[in-house]
Amino acid sequence: MKKSYILFSFLLVSIVAFAQRPLPIQLTPTEVAALANYERPTYPRSIFTSPPNGAVRTMAEWEEVQALTITWTGYQAILREIVRHAKEEVDVIIICNDSVSVKSYLANYNITNQNVSFIQKAYNSIWIRDYGQHSVYLNDVDSLVLVDWIYNRPRPADDLIPRWVADKTNLDLYATTQSPTDLVNTGGNFMSDGLGRGFASSLILDENKPGNPYGVSSKTEAQIDTIMKHFMGIEPYIKMQTLPYDNIHHIDMHMKLLDEETILIGEYPQGVADGPQIEANINYIKNNYLSSFGTPFRFVRIQMPPDGTNRYPNQGGDYRTYTNSVFINKLVLVPIYDPTYDFPALEIYRKNLPGYKVVGINCNSIIQNLGALHCITKSVGVTNPLRIVHQPIRDTVAVASNYTVEGLIQHRSGIANAKIYYTTDTTQIYQTTPMSFVSGDTWQGFIPTQSDGSEVFYYIEATANSGKIQNRPMSAPQGFWNFRIDQFVSTAQPKNVSIAMAKVFPNPAADYVIAPIIIDKPIMATIQLLDITGKVAQTVFEGKVNRSYNQNIDVSQLSKGIYFLTLRTVEGIQTQKIIVD
Repeated sequence: MKKSYILFSFLLVSIVAFAQRPLPIQLTPTEVAALANYERPTYPRSIFTSPPNGAVRTMAEWEEVQALTITWTGYQAILREIVRHAKEEVDVIIICNDSVSVKSYLANYNITNQNVSFIQKAYNSIWIRDYGQHSVYLNDVDSLVLVDWIYNRPRPADDLIPRWVADKTNLDLYATTQSPTDLVNTGGNFMSDGLGRGFASSLILDENKPGNPYGVSSKTEAQIDTIMKHFMGIEPYIKMQTLPYDNIHHIDMHMKLLDEETILIGEYPQGVADGPQIEANINYIKNNYLSSFGTPFRFVRIQMPPDGTNRYPNQGGDYRTYTNSVFINKLVLVPIYDPTYDFPALEIYRKNLPGYKVVGINCNSIIQNLGALHCITKSVGVTNPLRIVHQPIRDTVAVASNYTVEGLIQHRSGIANAKIYYTTDTTQIYQTTPMSFVSGDTWQGFIPTQSDGSEVFYYIEATANSGKIQNRPMSAPQGFWNFRIDQFVSTAQPKNVSIAMAKVFPNPAADYVIAPIIIDKPIMATIQLLDITGKVAQTVFEGKVNRSYNQNIDVSQLSKGIYFLTLRTVEGIQTQKIIVD
């Protein structure tokens, strides 16, 4: 009885406090005090507290979605612009107290009610990424369900919102709320590649350790991993050290998965703020994990800009970030702050996500509370996804009789056919070539040989037996993958050595180069970039090489000029000239 009274009192205080000032993303002093006596609210509809039967898969953010959910609270100018753009792609579900007033507000800004719907329920805060639902598929693409974790804030109205979304979308809801699978987690501290790999900071360990204030049974890392595997299909669950200055320790404040093997990573000037720990986390991933394709992750750098007074977080400045963005089918919404920094940041998105509509929304008002666009949005996947997974042909390849394009293509009705669209000139019509079923869900096709020096642009189109058609990239035909043809690219290994570095590509380069490393047996090696004077400009790798792989080398921060890439082992030194332009 005492706890129920405290819960009711806290809820009342939260609602009154919100009316005056939006709740921040982090715990308030009042909430810290309330945690000891907090009880999660009950829900009238039955939910599943045991994991789903069979294989489960958490969708990646770039997969097709049917709806975007937001909570209509403060920062309405930002929410308004999210609605304006998102409704062109999906249904926008707005959680609010009064739909009439929201409709009137939107109408005043020439935003119609088309593709906008409402859930009229109580709420505490705007941060739906952290307390919202997660889209999970049974058997890869067969059935969509929603998963809810224990929210790491004593905000009872927020805690119920995944239930209301499940009602709205008529989807089953699974919740990690009952021992032994009770788990505290937060959406801003989670990303998935859609193939089982999950990312988080070590906050997930801290919030479920012995003596945690959330009333959940203590969990070892192995137990947390098991819960995430059974409820969400996550394995491995990659956890990085928390950052010193981000306060909330959510990875969406400094990183973003762009596809299955590409990570957009926030970058500070050398030695500034969270820069050193971010670099340490990058190295941790490089040294311990591969992408789901069995290749090293590709890292794309994007600046973490200073605030309006030119201060970084370690100087008391706002935690401005461009990685706190959101995919909405063929649209990407990116937080912006200052034109000086915004333009190059948006160009990085456009370069790495060709064909997507990239829209910036001013987030200066909300970033002061340690969140931006990703933090205040949450998607619901489509109920009948046509899934295409393909490892793109990247960069420069040798002239060949043809170029193999292979993909995993799935729909619950089966796949009727698949095609490759390709061209060497995007102003001309794409040519097509069929893909053939290989086995399981794998399809394969071939792009015919192209002339030396040409650049090939391509995408995949698949048709399900149900008649549904899907492209990958989703933005095709405006979007595409591309690679260059060079008759001099070689992957041949020099004789009589245990390790060799094949010809690097692209060269010249402005952003990154790839060095194919080929080995006969494990060996200790050091890979370094030297400037024209012989000074070490970058140590790329140092340690034991156990397998052949492509070494991704970031050269975007180097001054233009000539460099020498060296591979040093006990067998000697191999060197190649690189031009950074």
